[in-house]
Amino acid sequence: MRAYLTVWRLPSAPVLLLAGFAGRLPSSMVPLALLLMVQQQTGSYAVAGLAAATLGIASAAMAPVLGRLADRRGPRRLLLTQAALYPLLLAVLVAVVLGNAPDALVVAASGLAGASTPLVSGTVRALWSRTDPRTRPTAYALDATATELVFVVGPAMVAALAVLATPAWGLAVAGTLGAVGALGVARAARSWVPQVAPRTSLFSTVRAPGMPRVLVSGSALMLGFGALEVAIPAFADSTGRPGISGLLLAVWALGSVAGGLWFGARVLSASLPRQYRWLLFGVTIGLAPLAWVSSPWALGVLLFLGGTAIAPTLTVQNSLVGSIAPVHATTEAFTWLSTMTVGASAVGAALGGALIESRFGVPGSLVLACLGAAGAVVITLLPGRGPLSAAPAREAVPA
Repeated sequence: MRAYLTVWRLPSAPVLLLAGFAGRLPSSMVPLALLLMVQQQTGSYAVAGLAAATLGIASAAMAPVLGRLADRRGPRRLLLTQAALYPLLLAVLVAVVLGNAPDALVVAASGLAGASTPLVSGTVRALWSRTDPRTRPTAYALDATATELVFVVGPAMVAALAVLATPAWGLAVAGTLGAVGALGVARAARSWVPQVAPRTSLFSTVRAPGMPRVLVSGSALMLGFGALEVAIPAFADSTGRPGISGLLLAVWALGSVAGGLWFGARVLSASLPRQYRWLLFGVTIGLAPLAWVSSPWALGVLLFLGGTAIAPTLTVQNSLVGSIAPVHATTEAFTWLSTMTVGASAVGAALGGALIESRFGVPGSLVLACLGAAGAVVITLLPGRGPLSAAPAREAVPA
């Protein structure tokens, strides 16, 4: 615990951890609340799914552009603007849906709300990358663990609000949390000094030596996770207990939290690329037996055990991005990671759903999850421009 206390005592660390958690909760709340609200109002899962997908795509597409802007001019003004704009556009979205507006207007309002999503996650990780190298791995571990908790707490809050009131309240609470989180992170970033940036293309950060392999391997991993997130509810339904799907997903996330807390307190001598490769292999081993499980209780145990490797893997992945990214494009690099992994997760969910509906059924989607993680391991073994182990260590900059 001493390592975590050291991070907690860093300047602005409590604000960064708590505000970062609050600001990320909308990412797990808004898509679900929007899906429930639109379906309830229109009676159409197709329209609801299209609105939720548009919101996610708009958020992912805008993130690298906003990250580039934050690196060059500082994130504070951008976050303050988004703190005002995001809840307002979510309120407009609620009004459009509850006002029985045409489907096209609902989709357009969803896109605007998604595009205004506060740049909390990328800014938080960029700020952690400026801390002392001795405490940085523990800070990344706390960050990854908090991110896992977001996907336990967020959906539970939406479910409770949908039962006690209406799904629209989920969007209202998410908008408030997003604004509070953005304001808090903006406060933590008040001493941010933008680095002098050369004139580069939009994709220059993606092409930085070592970055393509991290991004592609991370995308392969998240493709597998997307397939698993679809397979778990389908598995629960096939056993006649659809209500336990949320419990199984929560157990999976809690396993990741436990693994992240354990890993963050360790000091390892192995290089980051080697840690990343072995942790990806650990995730693959954890996913391998799922396709042959028939009991939901056995699945829960295996999900918890396999989940213990997830937060450590994401911790090392963030450390790699922080060390590889050009010093003038740290926020942009982290937003590219988020954009590609979110997109890959959506593709994995779509492929997993198609496999479930085919003759391969739920086991087919679970096999795809394992293949995604295995593909990530293979990608880290491929030769590439600028080996990851040669990435320079980032000097500590006061955040």
